[in-house]
Amino acid sequence: VTAKVDQAKDTAAAYKGINKNRCFNLLVVDDQNTEWAKYFRGRKIKTDWDVRVEQVEFKDLAVSANSTTGVSAGIVSYKSGNRSANHIKPDFLLIRQNLRDAGENYKNLLLGFRYGGVPSINSIESIYNFQDKPWVHAHLLEIQKKVGKENFPLIEQAFYPNHKEMVHKGVYPCVFKIGHAHGGLGKVRVETPGSFQDLASVVAVSDQYCTVEEYIEAKYDLHVFKIGSNYKALMRKSLTGNWKTNVGQSILEEVPVQDKHKGWIDQVSQMFGGLALCSLEAVVAKDGKEYIIEVNDCAMGLLGESQEEDRRNIAEVVIKEMELRCNPPVVLPPKAVAPVSEAGSRPGSSLSGADSAKGRKVTVETGSLRKEPEKVKEIEKPKSEVKRNEDVNGDSSPDRSIISRRQRSDSEDSTASESSTVSESSNASSTIKKVGKPKENSVSLNDKAKDVELPEGEDTMKDLRTTFAGIFGEKK
Repeated sequence: VTAKVDQAKDTAAAYKGINKNRCFNLLVVDDQNTEWAKYFRGRKIKTDWDVRVEQVEFKDLAVSANSTTGVSAGIVSYKSGNRSANHIKPDFLLIRQNLRDAGENYKNLLLGFRYGGVPSINSIESIYNFQDKPWVHAHLLEIQKKVGKENFPLIEQAFYPNHKEMVHKGVYPCVFKIGHAHGGLGKVRVETPGSFQDLASVVAVSDQYCTVEEYIEAKYDLHVFKIGSNYKALMRKSLTGNWKTNVGQSILEEVPVQDKHKGWIDQVSQMFGGLALCSLEAVVAKDGKEYIIEVNDCAMGLLGESQEEDRRNIAEVVIKEMELRCNPPVVLPPKAVAPVSEAGSRPGSSLSGADSAKGRKVTVETGSLRKEPEKVKEIEKPKSEVKRNEDVNGDSSPDRSIISRRQRSDSEDSTASESSTVSESSNASSTIKKVGKPKENSVSLNDKAKDVELPEGEDTMKDLRTTFAGIFGEKK
């Protein structure tokens, strides 16, 4: 029932789809026996960013890297005899395939990922360090020296860089390992010194190093796994009697993780800057004595009936690491286009940007002053003159000639006589605009009027003033 519920959830999540504009590309390097996309389906990081999974094997992967643009990974496929590559830009890497095996070496691809700085589980540096088993064993020896043989029982081993002077000083039978291989490949049990020398000649033509270990009559193998913060231990026993317990039929049983085994795997997980995914393999002799013979990184094989749970735990580790290492691209706001002013558009103008806009505003304002000086003069009129204009009956448009002429009058009459004079002269000229402003003192009227320019018709108004002065007894 649980499996069907999980399948239904995966199916429902598949219909939701992935937002290609808001997603991170996770490149999983593994064979096609495991569909990793379902373990990340519907998962989000950075609140609302999807995880898009692309799965490929090393043999179908093409990598190019640039110091500026980063890494481009091409998933190679062959259709109708034509080679094509679907290119993606990976944001994170999960490698579940051995980088190097018998007859295979994909170090060049790993160099491309490192060149582009792609984060991964485990780190690319640690994967690079797991290319050669003697190199790994040398680091295990350092752990043994640090914690002691009792706390880290590593099997004794001899290393030969080539076939020259290969002399085994240990006991027989022994285990002869040629080069770097997995799955029991390149391992031979040697019974006699003569067989040892025969294998030494094979090393001469293989151009490989080799290691030699003491053969342990095993009761069973012990495999200890660490996935993030989860531990698991399995016991494997061969049913066929083969000295290689991974060959033929075997029985697997999950056993409790003992404190000493947890201590072993914790020490291993600190190698090469830290291993989020790692496993340890030990041989338990018939006398119950344990020997650590090998460790593996993120390409470790999963065993037992809990493989589905192990893959989900691996997915959780990847999600947590992507949350820390992957950052959404920074989108810069578009640059605002500076408005072009009259002055700014001329060659050699010093106005630009905000100054151009400011200069354009000034240009418009000065232009309005240049085109309509009458409006500006009307604004500068004293309030006392506006009040006098209220008392004049007639048209709503003011006659600038009458106003200017009255302002230049030398008359010192009272406000009432001035209003009367204006009323009598209204029949011969245009009327004054009415403005609803309170009456004020008109003392400053003549002072302001001195600066007002005389309009046309100066002679006519001069005659009118002479006539008015004669009627009211004023002197010219």
